Amino acid sequence: MGWKRKTAIGAVVVLAAAATGFFALAPGIVEKGQNATLPGAPAPSAAALALHKGLVIGDWHSDALLWDRDLRQRSDRGHVDLPRLREGNVAVQVFTTVTKSPSGLNYEHNSAEASDDITLLMLAEARPPRTWFSLTERALDQAAQLRATAEAAPEELRLILTRDDLAQLLADRAAGATVVGGILGAEGGHAFEGDLANLDRMYDAGFRLIGLTHFFDNELGGSLHGEAGTQGAGLTDFGRQAVDYLIARHMIIDLAHSSPAMAREVLATPGARPIVSHTGVHSHCATQRNFADDILQAVAAKGGVVGIGYWEEVTCGTSVAAIADSIAAAVALLGPDAVSLGSDFDGAVTTPLDSSQLASLTQALMDKGLPEATIAAVMGGNMMRYLGETLP
Repeated sequence: MGWKRKTAIGAVVVLAAAATGFFALAPGIVEKGQNATLPGAPAPSAAALALHKGLVIGDWHSDALLWDRDLRQRSDRGHVDLPRLREGNVAVQVFTTVTKSPSGLNYEHNSAEASDDITLLMLAEARPPRTWFSLTERALDQAAQLRATAEAAPEELRLILTRDDLAQLLADRAAGATVVGGILGAEGGHAFEGDLANLDRMYDAGFRLIGLTHFFDNELGGSLHGEAGTQGAGLTDFGRQAVDYLIARHMIIDLAHSSPAMAREVLATPGARPIVSHTGVHSHCATQRNFADDILQAVAAKGGVVGIGYWEEVTCGTSVAAIADSIAAAVALLGPDAVSLGSDFDGAVTTPLDSSQLASLTQALMDKGLPEATIAAVMGGNMMRYLGETLP
């Protein structure tokens, strides 16, 4: 074999090895940088552990599916996997699918035409080629990942599609099972690609929660962080059709990331009972990310719930106590029956705890002086009630 051919083969081998290393290592390196957990979560007392063990806990928002990890394995990166959810005594976790994220991401202003970081992640994770250029296929691929996990380990994860599924899960857990209920959600209606037939496909794949927008304006309307949304744009005609469709299918409408105008239009729609999956309280932490108090109050008045996030931009703090402060502020504003957990775990945020450490949050809520009944409602009771009344 001639030296030129040997050199060429050697170059191919080097490139192949480099590509293999990139696909194997790059996503993990990125996630470790994006989804950090701060040290120092306080150790819960025996009293907090005892209370925590008896709670039914639910969380409205985790982006763990984006990172293409095996959820059955405890990971040293990110915030959520099934072993950590079990350790944290979580009964129900909403797993959202992220399908587009503009480069230069910020809370104030993003163009829908900016280059998309999720495309690069799909390539780096060696996702199927159909996901490279289709937002719908990205959502369906992440949904298939969760479904495959549930099918492989039904004693660890169970998809929740109906209120009967939820009731059975809660009954089984009350009898001693540790199975986690998973609910599929989409972070942004751009996953429909402007076609309600794609929403049908997503419903059939198990989606039960839809966030209308993410960090940019889309076919449904204006984003809290988009160009049109920050100028007062609400729902488009297609967005109104989508909202009516979601109501008819008993799908959960999530206003997180919606423009204020969009949120108010949805709240005025007959039959709508939206939630805000992950946010803070603006009067407590005055950032662009947090809705004005009157919108949160309108959500509560419609029978919805508000999930409080765990990261600095919504709590204005970096400790577990700061999360408890935000929850206490939400309870004071909305009442104890309208507040839930909405961590945004694995959503490119740094948090002071991961899903295995939720007993520390129970401790912090006790330290704030919240009654045990309120703690039980916030940690999951309100979420379970809402789901039991609204799922198909």
